[in-house]
Amino acid sequence: MTAPRISFEFFPPKNLDQSFKLWETANALAPLGPDFVSVTYGAGGTTRQLTHEAVTALASNYGLNVAAHLTCVEATRAETMQIVDDYAAAGVREIVALRGDPPQGADRFRPHPEGFADSVELIGAIAARGGFKIRCGAYPEPHPESPDTAADVAWLKRKIDAGASSAITQFFFDADVYFRFRDACDAAGITAPILPGILPVQSWAGAKRFAARCGASVPQWADEAFAAAGPEGERALAIDMAAGLCRRLIEGGVERLHFYTVNRPDMTLAVCKALGIEARQAQVA
Repeated sequence: MTAPRISFEFFPPKNLDQSFKLWETANALAPLGPDFVSVTYGAGGTTRQLTHEAVTALASNYGLNVAAHLTCVEATRAETMQIVDDYAAAGVREIVALRGDPPQGADRFRPHPEGFADSVELIGAIAARGGFKIRCGAYPEPHPESPDTAADVAWLKRKIDAGASSAITQFFFDADVYFRFRDACDAAGITAPILPGILPVQSWAGAKRFAARCGASVPQWADEAFAAAGPEGERALAIDMAAGLCRRLIEGGVERLHFYTVNRPDMTLAVCKALGIEARQAQVA
């Protein structure tokens, strides 16, 4: 089995303790030679400055290729594009362009009166400006606001046509979910790479809550397996489950994997090791 190319997602620290965790995570995972690392953006733009600081620190201190998340929540077009200019000035050359989640307490996304209406408009504006590789999000299972997968595929095609060169999926637990989505994208004429998002489970209870919020299905077999494993067996099962998912994806032709690290490197390191990805073998593409 050929080792896949990899990338990681981090989130910006909100306090000193979280800062230490981010740098520990970066120190642990950078030697694996990721294609890029991405840094998330809080709901409603709440971590805008923190994201910028984390992006610039990761790029300058670790030599990583950093893709900065950017949303259009509660910001004017001018404010959003100023952030793009600031990233360019800091040497950032990749952006993960997303609509963004509604601010806390809001029941749905409402565009700023002078802002971008959606991710397609945001991607189009960044593409028109130039100077960035643009990545976008993709949903192998229906987005909570979407009627079905067909609508998600059509929306993804609009994002690619607007200027995104690749997509990163929401996490999932069953490889067939990804394969069905990939086939639907192929049928729709989407040729851009679609990187599967992998969530090494830190806590099964927490993963299920996360899945409920973002529309990811939880297989009954996985629920039963974690129940049988109990607290003492959860970590080993989580590593085996994530590594098994990755192997199925690789066997199905996937060449790139994107790991949601939640700023805790141990599980991601263990899964990568199980796949034969280690620092001494890593090469930056």
